Amino acid sequence: MNKGIRAREVRVIGADGEQIGIMPIEEALRIAGGDELDLVEVSPDAKPPVCKIMDYGKYKYELTKQKQEAKRKQKTSQIKEIKVRPKTDIGDLKTKVRHIEKFISKNDKVKITLVFRGREFKLREQANAILEKIVEMTEDFAQVEQHPKFEGRVITMLLGPK
Repeated sequence: MNKGIRAREVRVIGADGEQIGIMPIEEALRIAGGDELDLVEVSPDAKPPVCKIMDYGKYKYELTKQKQEAKRKQKTSQIKEIKVRPKTDIGDLKTKVRHIEKFISKNDKVKITLVFRGREFKLREQANAILEKIVEMTEDFAQVEQHPKFEGRVITMLLGPK
């Protein structure tokens, strides 16, 4: 930018986007200074390097505004976790399904974790039945994104919005 440009000759583009032409760096700096603007090197690898006359402070400000706007428009989704056990009863499951519905209505994903403790490890069929029951109860508003996966003493399943 301005005095930091090392090339002797540069191709200059005006503030309105029109090409001014190839000229010595001193003359380009004089033209930019006359308009109280900055000479910014746009393409340093070109032969000769391309410089543009612009208000650099305003340019940086607009870039940060664009980044903020893009960030604001991004969709954010989190993974919420619901824990169940192999002996969880239907009443408790209904409560947990209401929580799942609330999370999914906010476009969050829900990770259902079924944990075995002690001798409950032998109740795999019962655990699978509970997970199937959850899928059945949530099929109106959720879909299974990751089918039940067995990892040690834990079975995990991921539900997402339909």
